[in-house]
Amino acid sequence: MSNSLYEQLLREAFRTEAEAAQYLTPTELSAYKTFEQAPKPDIAFRFERVRLAVAMSILKLLADLGDHEESRQVMTVLHRALKAKSVGEIDATITKDAKLFEKLYTNLYVNEDGEQLLNLFERTLDADTKALMEEVIQDALRVARELDFSQNEDDDDEA
Repeated sequence: MSNSLYEQLLREAFRTEAEAAQYLTPTELSAYKTFEQAPKPDIAFRFERVRLAVAMSILKLLADLGDHEESRQVMTVLHRALKAKSVGEIDATITKDAKLFEKLYTNLYVNEDGEQLLNLFERTLDADTKALMEEVIQDALRVARELDFSQNEDDDDEA
């Protein structure tokens, strides 16, 4: 798979210039390419960076779809974890806020689109090979392009 599908997913999730500026540094945008070119000792760390960016993108879509604060909180943890310099630092960042991940599924009502995104989020966390991650990226990009965010905008208009 090309780096472009990965980048497209990130840009689909972080659609505004402000969001992109906040979350998509050149390092995040090039994470897939860096993973593909990584020397063997560095592959696990580079793969984790791709996984974090994909998961963060999926949660951003979920947060935007339903104005879901828990998704935004977990997304922030994933963004912090992207700044880590090792797999150990990534794990420490995630472990520190593990309660937020548990809270993500508590009292959560989502529509069919939200269910698809949560399923993709779980698949992202479970993906342990390049091929599985590529499947998740392709599926997430397809779903992202099909989402209808206007329903949330209509709810805002009624308030």
